[in-house]
Amino acid sequence: MNSTEIKNHEITYKRNEDFIRITPCAENAIRFEAFPGGEAFDENFTLMPKGAECKIEESENFIQMDVGKLSVKLEKSGKVSFSSEGRVLLEEQPELAFFSGYRHYEQNENGSFSARETFKPNDGEHFFGLGHEESGCFDLKGCSFDLRHVNAKCTVPFIYSSLGYGFLWNNPAVGSVELANNRTRWSVCATQKIDYVVIAGTPKQVAETLADLTGHAPVMPHWATGFWQSRLRYETQEDLLEVARRYKAEGIPLSAIICDYFHWTEQGDYKFDPQYWPNVKAMAKELHEMGTRLIVSVWPTINENSENYRFMLENDMLMKTADGSGKVFNFYGPQAEIDVTNPKTREFVFEKLRENYIENGVDGLWFDEAEPEIHPETFGNLILHLGRGDEIGMLYPYYYAKMAYDGFATISPEPPVTLIRAAYLGAQKFGALVWSGDIFSSFESLKNQVMAGLNMSMCGIPWWNTDIGGFWGADTQSEEFRELIVRWFQYGVFSPVMRLHGNRNRHGEKKRDVKEASGDPNEIWSFGEQNFETLKELVFLRERLRPYIERHMKIAAEKGYPVMRPMFFDFPEDELCYTLGEQYMFGDDIIFAPIVNRGQTEKSVYLPKGEWVLTKSGETFTQGSHVIRAKTDEFVAFVRAGAEVLDCFKG
Repeated sequence: MNSTEIKNHEITYKRNEDFIRITPCAENAIRFEAFPGGEAFDENFTLMPKGAECKIEESENFIQMDVGKLSVKLEKSGKVSFSSEGRVLLEEQPELAFFSGYRHYEQNENGSFSARETFKPNDGEHFFGLGHEESGCFDLKGCSFDLRHVNAKCTVPFIYSSLGYGFLWNNPAVGSVELANNRTRWSVCATQKIDYVVIAGTPKQVAETLADLTGHAPVMPHWATGFWQSRLRYETQEDLLEVARRYKAEGIPLSAIICDYFHWTEQGDYKFDPQYWPNVKAMAKELHEMGTRLIVSVWPTINENSENYRFMLENDMLMKTADGSGKVFNFYGPQAEIDVTNPKTREFVFEKLRENYIENGVDGLWFDEAEPEIHPETFGNLILHLGRGDEIGMLYPYYYAKMAYDGFATISPEPPVTLIRAAYLGAQKFGALVWSGDIFSSFESLKNQVMAGLNMSMCGIPWWNTDIGGFWGADTQSEEFRELIVRWFQYGVFSPVMRLHGNRNRHGEKKRDVKEASGDPNEIWSFGEQNFETLKELVFLRERLRPYIERHMKIAAEKGYPVMRPMFFDFPEDELCYTLGEQYMFGDDIIFAPIVNRGQTEKSVYLPKGEWVLTKSGETFTQGSHVIRAKTDEFVAFVRAGAEVLDCFKG
């Protein structure tokens, strides 16, 4: 039996046990919810619906809602389609040739539902977004993806279509998405509803609406826009200070240096081991006098030897497991995980971070393993304060970032920059600086990272970066890696944050008795004298570019436009721009085309309309494809003719 009701800018529809609610969500944006349990309830997750003026018309066969230039049509059969300016954008598709309904549910034993939503494919459509993953694809059409977080994979369930719309899957459950040639299908394993938002517009229009609906990033602080130094890992206080002192002595600006993991006494203590870090306050003071911020790694793991374990266990601050063990595994064995979806946990843990780190001069936090990293990754076995892991598991890094943001807000008016290995819709408003995880040190990985970063840039999270040089598998003595580090460093200059990190293959024995030995040195002087001069000049270039970057960081905060973005973001009418995954806009005026293959000294670059100046020669080029030569110590970048930023490339 079907029933339809229109009231208060809302359409509701009931067919058997499927209850639908359609509402305006923002200008040119419409929200669709379907409740397999038969009753509507309010749950926004991280979405912040704004509402908007709408027009609703009812005819014999369908009801239509118009919100700005976006329309949704609900047919009496239950079928839903979205269109804009006379063009169909999305249209539901039944799973079987004969009518079988437009959404599929199966009830689980625990009362949740598995759910699928299927749409017809569109010829010539291109998709971008879904966070970062080394898929090797820029255009995601034809791909399938898991909806989950793991190391080196961060799912942000939003896509932008070349047809001129954004699609926000407002569901933090574990599942999958197929952007196939025969269908587009979103599926989750355990949920209480289907929930998504369609946003009509150009890339810039959709980015603005997405920021309004999920949150605007803060303005990135000045200190974070320069060069960051890191490695796995500085074993002692003196090791770290020696590196910072050399940068100072060489006259090389260093914005931040990172103290990596196992600097602590026990996992979950959130404090430095005084055997190796005897005077953190003095260390931080010296760094600050050199103009360098101190960032410290924090993990969400805690073991029974931690001084905080018993209190957190007895006060329900740890993640539970359905099998009753209360333990999960990472690569250091059985651990408990803090439950950051619980506000009590966030308050307690940040107080420890404040007391042991921030009051001793630490400036920022690095939230590693933020998915959280668990082996095997069985979300259905996790029970959190907000619900079962298979239903809300993708929210974990969102609340992890919120813990830092809320805590720092009580200390300083400056927004925090929290380096974090995963994120979710809206994490950008908490100062989440996402990085792409423990990726391999290879040219193939560099190529994949360029495309992954461009897809992340379409998801409303403008602060993103990679480990320059990749994280693991690098021999700093090899010619191949020494070429790779230069090419990756060039890419790092034109990334939202420029951060050198990695676990370099070790030559020789570890220096001392420590809990976890470091890899080989990973500073810019560690890759040969010739490379040192090249990398040093790239750091100086980044320094000159900082005013330009900071201007675009303000735009990112105000409008939601990413600093690093695909070519089609600025040139949506140019069809070729939807195919360009190895070049991108860096702000409004720079086109950067990273070289991503070993031994490559030529790069084919497509220039859109206008006049563009090649930075390395000063030559002016016009629209079209151009082949540019670039030796290993040269890069390929163009600046819009007349733009002031061109002066930064003149040394």
